[in-house]
Amino acid sequence: MGIYDRDYYRREGPSFLGSIAERGRVCKWLIVINAVVFVFQLLTLDRNAAGIVEGPGELTRRLQLDSERVLDGQVWRLLTHAFLHNYLSWAHIIVNMVVLWWLGSQVEEIYGPKEFLALYLVAAVVAGAAQLLSVLPMPGNHFALGASGAVSAVAVIFACHYPYRQVLLFFIIPMPIWLFVALFIGQDLITFLFRLPTNTGVGAHLGGALFGFLYYKLHWRVLNLWPDLKGWRKRRARPQLRLYREEDQPAPTPVDVTAPAGSDLDEHLEAKLDAVMEKMSLVGKENLTESERQILLRASEIYRRKRT
Repeated sequence: MGIYDRDYYRREGPSFLGSIAERGRVCKWLIVINAVVFVFQLLTLDRNAAGIVEGPGELTRRLQLDSERVLDGQVWRLLTHAFLHNYLSWAHIIVNMVVLWWLGSQVEEIYGPKEFLALYLVAAVVAGAAQLLSVLPMPGNHFALGASGAVSAVAVIFACHYPYRQVLLFFIIPMPIWLFVALFIGQDLITFLFRLPTNTGVGAHLGGALFGFLYYKLHWRVLNLWPDLKGWRKRRARPQLRLYREEDQPAPTPVDVTAPAGSDLDEHLEAKLDAVMEKMSLVGKENLTESERQILLRASEIYRRKRT
């Protein structure tokens, strides 16, 4: 019986608009939060009596990456700086959010919303720490803001999964995404190594990119490092000592090794997975296409989350 004969494959899946609404939920919330914070940045700018902008405003000053303040103990700035943007240039937030949506929504689809949110926030902190370390040898106080470091991590992870996906450099020149990302990282690396003058936080870019590369290559999962609080509470609730007799033990029940009924695999993904598994049994894993390999990866991620 083919996969098209199965009941779950014949059933209608979510509508086109429904699938769009479900896609990239975390990315959408991140974009909304960044946009709202940017509006408050604009509303709280320092202005003189004539209404001319004279400074970044109280909100930006309290949340931006300020090297002296962080060293004084305000470590939350390592994260909050990633939700601020340059109030003098709308391109700063627009470019970051467009890239976050284009690439991040697909990375979120691979790893799941919770893991994607965790890796994005950790990437933001790592980028902030890298930026701080990069300016410590320089005299004076240094400031930085922007989501570019976390977005750089997402871009590197995407390029590792889909290295030959085509993008347009300057909306004109087609090139694979791996080359596109490598060009920007290379530019930041040259600027950093030769201490070229710049208003860009190249330390944050490089720190985020390195985190993204290691995350992919070493198969890191941020949620695996998070303490299992629910499991801890269950263990605490168990009795410390229990007496039993062998004849009182119930007969063992067979264990169902199939995916649970409440599995996170949607119907279409499960059908695609069946087709990929059938092809792999016939021609081997090495003959699978990149998209088919991604289906295997997504399915394995979902089953892993169900087990943890």
